[in-house]
Amino acid sequence: MSFVYLGCLLFSIAGMALLDWRHQLFWFADCKRAAIVHGVGLATFLLWDAAGIVFGVFYRGDSPYMTGIELAPELPVEEVFFLFFLCWVTMVVFTGSMRILTHLRSTDEPGPEPTGTGTPGTGGGRP
Repeated sequence: MSFVYLGCLLFSIAGMALLDWRHQLFWFADCKRAAIVHGVGLATFLLWDAAGIVFGVFYRGDSPYMTGIELAPELPVEEVFFLFFLCWVTMVVFTGSMRILTHLRSTDEPGPEPTGTGTPGTGGGRP
């Protein structure tokens, strides 16, 4: 039994929490909304996994880095932590991207054209 993969997932989740806290992107921006979105996303992915397991698409491979603990046949405990991380990183990237785009749009207002652009002595570069 090894906790390497689970430890890496927990370390990544901690990093995501720190990034989220620092920039107030998802959980630290609106806890109630984040709980709903994160819960629905996690449930959707777990249902997807269950369907894949039932139809024989997904199966648990052997790995020396996993704990070997299964929540259900072919569903290792690490999968839940991975899906939790996947939902969180997706929402942090989405909300962070939206914040950046909103900032860029608000600072990208057309202003007066700069004077003196062009070759000196040609009237500012205009024909």
